[in-house]
Amino acid sequence: MTENPAAEDAILIEHAGPISWIVFNRPAQSNALSGAMLEQFSAALARLAVEGGPVIGIRANGRGFCAGMDLGQYGGSATAPEDDVARLSGNVARWLAIWDHPKPVIAAVHGFCMGVGAQLCVFADMTLVADDARIGEPGIPIGGGFIAPTWVPLVGHKRAKEFSFVPGNAIDGPTAVEWGWANHCVPADRLIEVAEELAARIALTPPAVLRAKKRSVNRAAEAAGFRTATNGLAEVDALLHLSPAVLAIRERMAREGLKAVLDTYKGPSSVAIARGAGTA
Repeated sequence: MTENPAAEDAILIEHAGPISWIVFNRPAQSNALSGAMLEQFSAALARLAVEGGPVIGIRANGRGFCAGMDLGQYGGSATAPEDDVARLSGNVARWLAIWDHPKPVIAAVHGFCMGVGAQLCVFADMTLVADDARIGEPGIPIGGGFIAPTWVPLVGHKRAKEFSFVPGNAIDGPTAVEWGWANHCVPADRLIEVAEELAARIALTPPAVLRAKKRSVNRAAEAAGFRTATNGLAEVDALLHLSPAVLAIRERMAREGLKAVLDTYKGPSSVAIARGAGTA
């Protein structure tokens, strides 16, 4: 069941038996995360803590899961590092709300999943990827290590560095599972079906038991440094946003357009190069 959305709603809530879906609904903008969309996401997550099914899913309408942050709002309106730190810390807190949520959260990824969209999935309890998925870094190097450090607990520091150092780097669905970033890769036309089947199996466990199990596993991950890894993200990223090198790239974006700058960094991913292929 889909709740009646207003025309401007970038986030929908859909109930399907044991799973309540949070659906990215900004397909014309490739589900790029605007400030309003982030606020709606947080509101939906909080609402589903006390309403809906015992399992939460996150998926998207359109050709892909998420293109990352809306570059029209990239860096927000901050003119000082401390303002940018506050904004970025707020976004990390949104993802930690997934991690700390009382219900299990499944991310179901199809098509493109870029930048902070890929970061969001790290905080989900399980991630399913379609076989057409492409998970990647931002196409333009204008950040300072905001995303890749959150990958380290899943894929290790060497793969996280490989992911981060190459502009526009990306991995496909099977590689995401091989690296440990995702649980399973499934045919694109079965992604939602598989997620809902998984949710139905999870829902056989009583909610109170699920909460305890999630808390227990989270504590083990945090003992290994998961939460600590998020502590310095905002500071480093804010520092780079106002560096001369990044400001020069942003000035070029304003002068030449986003596509022209993106084309500068296009090329095969490091995984594709290693496999002797043209794309990941």
